[in-house]
Amino acid sequence: MKKTDDILLKRLLLSVGILLFIRMGTFLPIPGINHGHLAFYIQQHPITKNLVSTFSGNDTFVIGLFTLNIFPYINASIMVQLITGLIPSISKLQKEGGGEGRRAITRLTRLITFGWALIQSSSIAFYLKRALFDWSPLLAFEIILWLTTGAMIVLWLSELITEYGLGNGASLLIYTNIISSLPNLGKKLISENSGNLSAVSSIGIGLLFFIAIAGIITLQESARIVPLISSKQLGQNQQPVSKSGSNNYIPLRFNQAGVMPIILTTALLVLPNYITNLGVFPLLTLPIFLKSSKIIYWVSYFALILIFSSFYSTIVLNPKDISQELQKMAVSIPGVRPGLATTFYLKQVMKRVTFFGALILAILATLPNVIEGILNVSSFNGLGTTSLLILVGVVLDISREMKSIILSNIYNERFD
Repeated sequence: MKKTDDILLKRLLLSVGILLFIRMGTFLPIPGINHGHLAFYIQQHPITKNLVSTFSGNDTFVIGLFTLNIFPYINASIMVQLITGLIPSISKLQKEGGGEGRRAITRLTRLITFGWALIQSSSIAFYLKRALFDWSPLLAFEIILWLTTGAMIVLWLSELITEYGLGNGASLLIYTNIISSLPNLGKKLISENSGNLSAVSSIGIGLLFFIAIAGIITLQESARIVPLISSKQLGQNQQPVSKSGSNNYIPLRFNQAGVMPIILTTALLVLPNYITNLGVFPLLTLPIFLKSSKIIYWVSYFALILIFSSFYSTIVLNPKDISQELQKMAVSIPGVRPGLATTFYLKQVMKRVTFFGALILAILATLPNVIEGILNVSSFNGLGTTSLLILVGVVLDISREMKSIILSNIYNERFD
């Protein structure tokens, strides 16, 4: 047991050390930028100030070596998932390529990460033209070089955490960013709602957050068990096992898509307003009732999450692919014929499971808006359902990994 504790401690220290190093690098200013000019520009421009508050949690902003953090990799991972689901050759490489196929997908993800880092660092470098008095093409090139290099270092460090540390590196970095913004969020919540927060409101907020976290844990951990039976068992004239007693089964998770439906929905709803604020399309105007009606926004938000959940679940888990894999392994679902019947059965089960999971996700996603509307408080947008899903998901993943390490070491000690 002492050996297991040592392994867990080493992994934990490695993960914490790398996270602290990345956190310090985020506030290490890159050379050439006059942050005094930048701070003055931010204070004079409300749109930029709101954008900075969204990312940094307050009105101060330092363009550091690791400012891009893990975001280029997240964008690249989303893009690779979409490409894998839409392009058959890459999908086949991932499923049938084995170790070499996984390495090829990893190389593709890294390459796309580099591309996203270049795009995001270029956007920052050229946006700073209006904020810095001494801006020049050479300074822009240096900013792009520093930020892109920092993003690739963060990617490498996150992979070290995943391989040798405790938890998934990318998820832990997002977790750290969310946790670091909580003190500023709490301060802002108290300062903006000091007159509205009564004892009843505080109890109501606590109760709704408890319901939200309980719902997220239920959503993350719940699965529909589809029992399986092998041809060997059928040949031995065994009775098909019941759903509760089957050792072989397919767990169809209620939330196959994770946080992706919320991310896609938010991006779709925010994009028109963002483009209008930038002044790219000055003639793009929306009717007054669409701009001012929160009901229409919430209904659209709810409906789009349902749609994107159904769409993304089919990309993550394709019933036809599962049916083909079961046929190759000579395994079937009790009472269902292999082939098209299995595909149809899985498709119907997945529709019901996905709809129920998407319904819970949509309710949880609109819960912060309900809190703001009913209790008349603000500043809950900084801690939405996406953040809670990530926080709870990371904690559950780490607990599962720790259990796996403990069990594997107990097994090794018994048979060594």
